[in-house]
Amino acid sequence: MKNKILFILTAAMVFISCQKKLDIQNPNGPTSADIWQTPGYAQLGVNAIYSTYHRVGLSRWQFFVNIIRSDEGLSASPNADLINNFDIFHVTDYNYFERRTIYQDCYVGIDRCNQVLDNVPNIDLDASLKTQLLGEATFMRGLFYYYLAEYWGNVPIILHTSTTSDQNLPNSSRDSVWTQVETDLTQATTMLPLSYGPADVGRATRGAAYALLGKTYMQEKKYQQAANALAWLVTGDGKGLYDLVPTYRDNFTAATENNKESVFEFQNALNPSDNHDDDVNNGADNLNYGTSIEPFFAPRGVQPFGFTDGQAHRWVVWEFLKEKTVSGQRDPRLEASFLYDSTDPRGPDYTLVYGTTWTNMNYPPGPANQPGTQNTVCFRKLLTDSTSNTSSFHSPNNYRFIRYADVLLLYAEALNATGQTAQAYQYVDRVRERAGLAPLSATMPGLGQQQFLDQLKHERITELSGEGHRWEDLDRWGDLGPQLANRDPAFANFVVGRDELLPIPQQDIDSDPNLKQNPGY
Repeated sequence: MKNKILFILTAAMVFISCQKKLDIQNPNGPTSADIWQTPGYAQLGVNAIYSTYHRVGLSRWQFFVNIIRSDEGLSASPNADLINNFDIFHVTDYNYFERRTIYQDCYVGIDRCNQVLDNVPNIDLDASLKTQLLGEATFMRGLFYYYLAEYWGNVPIILHTSTTSDQNLPNSSRDSVWTQVETDLTQATTMLPLSYGPADVGRATRGAAYALLGKTYMQEKKYQQAANALAWLVTGDGKGLYDLVPTYRDNFTAATENNKESVFEFQNALNPSDNHDDDVNNGADNLNYGTSIEPFFAPRGVQPFGFTDGQAHRWVVWEFLKEKTVSGQRDPRLEASFLYDSTDPRGPDYTLVYGTTWTNMNYPPGPANQPGTQNTVCFRKLLTDSTSNTSSFHSPNNYRFIRYADVLLLYAEALNATGQTAQAYQYVDRVRERAGLAPLSATMPGLGQQQFLDQLKHERITELSGEGHRWEDLDRWGDLGPQLANRDPAFANFVVGRDELLPIPQQDIDSDPNLKQNPGY
């Protein structure tokens, strides 16, 4: 799938995905009537949905929303607007480009999904392929609405191809958006295959639909429904399709993508003609098939790019150091998760950062008014430091959106929430034992429901830190609030009832009299 669904943005798909107030038809170009006639264009239409992820909002800035905005991350960027609008809950611009692009990219993706769902049923093609393509579009629409429900909440629901650029659509409640996510993903579970051949690895599968459906129910606190959906992957028909890979680090390098632990990952690739060294894509089609998040998380000083606009709080490192492995060693997930002065336990002279040592980086201290940032810690999982000495604006490293370890921990959480704490232990044990830690059932047997949840909070930060799940976790647990300021000073500014959601872009409010701003903004 690296070279198949990645990422055929033909002139035809650009034509059908864009709307302009001045619409002059090119007599030599394809029309919508031409496009939605052949099986080939049905496939291209679905491919274009996946390629939405390579737009800058989803491939870069969403990580600032779900990582830097949470208590595990911070921004010490010289760009004050970035800090204000992503980190310290001081929104200065409701149209802030870096945040608005995420919202807009989700709707670009939704429109592409709707075009497929509206038109592919009328195309004459193999019935099983048609079901699969429609299932992929349904899954992806659920995914885009998942992001919108989690970050903005009260957004318009659009279920058919947009025909004008000035539709006046009202807000839907956050509950209604979550319900739409449920509807799409439930339908997708009946349409998607279990797996694909080598050329199509990375497309949405039935397991991906059940996993995202389970995550959706978890965010809604519908724990029994979540347990039922996640059980499909753990104890049900999908058992055996997924497993934990022996080496934790293999989940974050380009050489070990789409492994057995991957439930759904966004496919990134270098254009074959890329030089991998700069922001100029030298490929013949001038498209970016990768993700541009890397230089924004890469240590400052990495050449030619390394900005450290987003980095980790030191308290997350301490979380890994609370216990040793059964052999008396440090938790190996720490080295896989962060670059900092002791990624190599021997210290900064031995810690390698894109081919040089941490000592040689001469890393500057963070701002004095942000306690804890002086000891810089960089998120590592989205970087390519294992294969390159430079960071890239078009990194080929896939983003593993849902891993089986996430599924196991969520399933344990759902079981615990439904009074089945004793049965939940075994799934936490599998995750811990892969890291070399003693099973929880041996070290902390007989925990009560709240105690088990408290331990799960530790298990999720050590297993999933820097992967884009922390904000969702805090939201689900009801932990968002000023009390988090003890480990992330930015939360002293958090306003309960406002900052759980982002502001809807003001330009959308201005152009649509039926659209209302989120509470508190």
